Amino acid sequence: MWTLSLMLSKMLMVRFIMILFGISAFVVTLDLVTYSEDVLALHNDNLWSIGHYALLRLPGIISAFMGLSFLLAALMMLTEISHHSELVAIWNAGVSQFRMIAMLLPVAAVFGVANFFLSDKAVPTVSPILHEWGIGDYSEKQLKVGEKDPIWMRSGNDVLRATGSNQQATSLTGVTIFRRDSDGLLIEQIMAEEAELVSGRWHMTGVVIYYRNNVPPSRVKRMVYSGRMRPAAAGTRSGDPEEMSYADLNYFIDNAGFGIRPVHVYTTWLHKRTTLALTGVLMLLIAIPLAGRHRRGGGLGILFAVGIGLGFTFFVFDGISMTMGELGLLPSWMAAWLPMLIFALTSGTIAFRYETL
Repeated sequence: MWTLSLMLSKMLMVRFIMILFGISAFVVTLDLVTYSEDVLALHNDNLWSIGHYALLRLPGIISAFMGLSFLLAALMMLTEISHHSELVAIWNAGVSQFRMIAMLLPVAAVFGVANFFLSDKAVPTVSPILHEWGIGDYSEKQLKVGEKDPIWMRSGNDVLRATGSNQQATSLTGVTIFRRDSDGLLIEQIMAEEAELVSGRWHMTGVVIYYRNNVPPSRVKRMVYSGRMRPAAAGTRSGDPEEMSYADLNYFIDNAGFGIRPVHVYTTWLHKRTTLALTGVLMLLIAIPLAGRHRRGGGLGILFAVGIGLGFTFFVFDGISMTMGELGLLPSWMAAWLPMLIFALTSGTIAFRYETL
């Protein structure tokens, strides 16, 4: 059985790499055709900038299509061995569907780890550069890098926002402090032209304080704020959770999202990041039970079509569930795990039914 496991694993990996390479190359080419003029205009017609842009886009594109590519590779492998009656021989040799899944679990585990680290390390690394370039989809959420970084901080219930800062976040400009009570309701809003961190205290100049209940604002030249502010990391100040690492998501959760977005948004994406490690196993659970219906051959086109349909259904359902989690309509863990649990249970039920017939 070790030889069979090795053969199936090799077939699956080869097809996965080929499909992922083909899809990624196609999408990157379309992206370059669409935005090459913008890239060249941004870098004074330097042709090397096109290659640089392609490398920056690759992690996000690969991450987006890894799950689908793994499913297509599994379906292609099963279709090929079924076409040559090898799948019939495997079933007749007493290899159950669950055992075949177990044989391919090492490949699925490697895929899951690669998927997780690509989304957790590579994508957050290149995202700030793409935000700075502001090309394509990033033009609508451009992140200014350097001394003009927007920055968010938090101290207890208070939230601070600054339109500019130095790299160490010790000198701020365009400062706004939202002071809130224990229920999160705004008590007062402090606005200052500049703020300097001196011995753990913020020395602010050009201060205007706005109060609730229509109380007239106060204006002072200088003011000292003693709250211990914790800054959001430089690469994540836009607050886009899909572009954050696992550590950044935890950091934002610990600091109530720094007032950028509700904390449940980051909790939902934290759970979603964890599910990436199990995506390969789910794709096997979708593909292999379908092949069980064709243990005597025939209907291979239907096998492939139904498998692709189920895969797209999962990804659409997953997107809807994540949106509901971000809106707070579903608990964070449920929004991230529900699609995977439903499809895993359905596929497991189908496999068990055909194994017991």
